[in-house]
Amino acid sequence: MKRKVGLFVYWTPRILSIIFLLFLALMSLDIFDGNYGFWGTILGLFMHNIPAFILLIILLISWNHEIVGGIGFILAGIAYASLIISHLIKTGFEWYYLAWILQISGVAFLIGILFLIGWFKKNKKK
Repeated sequence: MKRKVGLFVYWTPRILSIIFLLFLALMSLDIFDGNYGFWGTILGLFMHNIPAFILLIILLISWNHEIVGGIGFILAGIAYASLIISHLIKTGFEWYYLAWILQISGVAFLIGILFLIGWFKKNKKK
C-alpha cells in the first residue's frame, strides 16, 4: 500500500502537468481564426505559447527536483490570477473571470502542491 501511495505522489503531478500544458497549448490554437498570414500566425502561435514553454521548462527541471515544480507552478498560478484580477479591476467584474482563475490557477496550484508533497515525502525518507 505504501508503494502505491509513493507512486501516486510521484506520477500524479507529472501527468497533470503534461495534460495542463497540452490544454494551454490547445487554447493557443485560436490564432488560426484570424487572417494574419503565415509569419503572423507563427509569431502569434509562439506568443500564445510562451507560458506553456516556461511551464514546460519548469516541468523538465522538476522531474528530478520537485521543489522547483512546487514553487514554479504555484508562482504561475499566482501570476495568472493577479493578471486576471488586474484586468478585472480595469474592465469591471464578469463571472467568467472567476472560472478562468479556477481553471488555470486552480490547476496550477494543485500541481504545485502535489510537487511539494512529493518533495516533502522524498526529504522525509532521507
